Amino acid sequence: MLQGYAAEMDNPLMAHLISPELQNKKDILFGNMEEIYHFHNRIFLRELENYVEYPELVGRCFLDQMEDFQIYEKYCQNKPRSESLWRQFSDSAFFQECQRKLDHKLSLDSYLLKPVQRITKYQLLLKEMLKYSKNCEGAEDLQEALTSILGILKAVNDSMHQIAITGYDGNLNELGKLLMQGSFNVWTDHKKGHAKVKDLARFKPMQRHLFLHEKAVLFCKKREENGEGYEKAPSYSYKHSLNMAAVGITENVKGDAKKFEIWYNAREEVYIIQAPTPEVKATWVNEIRKVLT
Repeated sequence: MLQGYAAEMDNPLMAHLISPELQNKKDILFGNMEEIYHFHNRIFLRELENYVEYPELVGRCFLDQMEDFQIYEKYCQNKPRSESLWRQFSDSAFFQECQRKLDHKLSLDSYLLKPVQRITKYQLLLKEMLKYSKNCEGAEDLQEALTSILGILKAVNDSMHQIAITGYDGNLNELGKLLMQGSFNVWTDHKKGHAKVKDLARFKPMQRHLFLHEKAVLFCKKREENGEGYEKAPSYSYKHSLNMAAVGITENVKGDAKKFEIWYNAREEVYIIQAPTPEVKATWVNEIRKVLT
């Protein structure tokens, strides 16, 4: 990939095949693939090779390098930009020539997906190894490594949703870490509202996608996009947010195990939130509690 495509974009002998709009777009197309390659080639592979005779101890290897695995998040966040560029130029003579030289059956986009697939394969590998490593030295490390990799997958998934938020004026990074995101039914009850509005609000829920950050919770409206692959990924138009410093929570709402309440400024605004399942509700309530305490 890096030799047969990326390096060729800088090869003067290939320059005539590259359209002007594609020039200098190598970083968009390949993201930080080179960083991922070097991490594996120089560090992780060598570490793994130390455990050839002791595979059950391999969990330690993952734990030592866990911070480096976050390079995958960067790769996945760039993926929509990369795909959109690829779609514009997929039939370019340059890519066809590279593919012919490499004698690849599949085109470049199949390989650009590899890092995304790889990070999900690691958790399957660790699950399998755990299955055969019960009660042996290293089992705890394997379990911890699995939990950490699942945490990275969740962060990758959450950040893919976060970059699809539109219409937010500020800088999302200033809201602290993104802790949770998900879709809910939401009913609102505003003290200041007109009586009629208040009655209406009671009955018809709004579909909202919530993003819980350390400093604020964002309410967005989900829009399904038409298209293929990442293009089909939804986008979220920002509606409003609540500063976590002024938020309170009521864990149980009468008559529904899936509902909880978020209220704002001493119940000036009340949001009744219905999760898809009681389990999802419990996870959110716990996470919000942690932020508030």
